[in-house]
Amino acid sequence: MIEDAILIVFISICTALLSEGILYVLVYRTESYKRLKLVIEKQSKKLEKKKDAIGDFTSSSGQKKKLEKAEEKLKEDNRELTMVKMKSMVVIGFTFTALLGMFNTIFDGKVVAKLPFEPIPLLRGISHRNLMGSDYTDCSFIFLYILCTMSVREVSIHDNL
Repeated sequence: MIEDAILIVFISICTALLSEGILYVLVYRTESYKRLKLVIEKQSKKLEKKKDAIGDFTSSSGQKKKLEKAEEKLKEDNRELTMVKMKSMVVIGFTFTALLGMFNTIFDGKVVAKLPFEPIPLLRGISHRNLMGSDYTDCSFIFLYILCTMSVREVSIHDNL
């Protein structure tokens, strides 16, 4: 059982690294992503300066229109950046759906860990998925994998900030 749990932790780390690698290749190193990110950063700084300047004085309708136009341009560029990222997220989604299906068949019906608590009824369907018996402290592959993947992603997200 401990070997399976260690293997699942290793699998979740590897899949998170694979995900980051795919994102790097398909998104972060592209010129369009770099350009959009730079443009958004510059626009954000300009917008903040404009807001501070307008906030100090009573603003005219012309200044408000310029500010609204700048905000709209920033929103448009953010949407475009999201679309650049979305393409890679679709590829990652298909890849991990296939991987998850494969790992599910390998660990189907196996108790991979013992939980130190009994999950709330809402989570029992995931934590006890495809396991025989009524001992809800038994943990299935999918529950441990989700927990590990969420932890690894959280660490990698904070490291990237």
